[in-house]
Amino acid sequence: MPARKRIGPKSGFHFSEKSDAGIKSSTSGRIGLGAFALAALLTCLVEPAQALYPKKGDSAPHHGVRAARSKTIQGIDVSRWQGEIDWEKVKGAGTRFAFIKATEGGDHLDPNFRRNWAQAKKHGIARGAYHFVWWCRSAREQVRWFKKHIPRDPDALPPVLDVEWQHGSQCTRKISRELALAKIAEMLKGLREHTGKKPIIYTDINFHEDVLEGELNDHPFWLRSTAAPLAKRYQRDRWEFWQFTTTGRVPGITGDVDRNAFFGSEREFDAWRQGRFDIGARKWHGGEPKVAERKPLPTPAGARAPKAAGGTPLRFAPPGRIPPARTAVNRDIDETGSIGGN
Repeated sequence: MPARKRIGPKSGFHFSEKSDAGIKSSTSGRIGLGAFALAALLTCLVEPAQALYPKKGDSAPHHGVRAARSKTIQGIDVSRWQGEIDWEKVKGAGTRFAFIKATEGGDHLDPNFRRNWAQAKKHGIARGAYHFVWWCRSAREQVRWFKKHIPRDPDALPPVLDVEWQHGSQCTRKISRELALAKIAEMLKGLREHTGKKPIIYTDINFHEDVLEGELNDHPFWLRSTAAPLAKRYQRDRWEFWQFTTTGRVPGITGDVDRNAFFGSEREFDAWRQGRFDIGARKWHGGEPKVAERKPLPTPAGARAPKAAGGTPLRFAPPGRIPPARTAVNRDIDETGSIGGN
């Protein structure tokens, strides 16, 4: 999950201007205004939610993830690769949560973890720790290691298990799907026993397709997709967190940083933090929003006779089949009675 360099298309528009002595100044003015309006419109379409976080940016924005930018609750994830972080500025930019790398494999502790953990809390940013899995280490070793270093703070977010293939590392071999799922289950159990909270699963497109598709659906999923909507990359009905760029720019952090979005509302985010809402199963444990009881539709005026007359339902002819008005000439005496009697 450390920020990685990525070359991708930039969202932005450049308009060149050419002068022509034969074009009247009024026409040039209209063209200039039209181009300006078009540029503004296209910029809004590409980045519709920049106003939510005006201090944040992206060094290589992609239009495919614009839906993530419209989410109200956004955060970051960090590790040693972000260097020394000014958490006061990070908070001032509107950061709502941070996932902080704690441990890796069975013997590595991120050297910046303890400082980042303390500073995020000091500045009021909800934070959770994550463990990066090594497939060439046993699950038991890794459980022992993260239990030793991940704090059990009651106010912390649930921990994260980061599962992806380790390309370019010392542990590059892939294991079978069955063995990977067994290890994941053992580590999820260890994290939950240690923190008392249901862990989040972070993964990328390749690992999800190879191992996690259709599995562990009761857990919250944090998915990576930096160039397309999640629905186009994953065979999943829903998601809880979306890592939508690795080239984000946030005040207080030098260089690129991963940016993330939460799926839900303020109420759901707060209730999840308090343990009243399971975002993985989408179940409430008290305090759920009240749904207004649906009342029967009001009786149309004239559908019933007055209460004094017994409230007998009246019969109406369907549209287009209204019989002709009855007169003394065409009425049926047996059906309508006499005019005097009525």
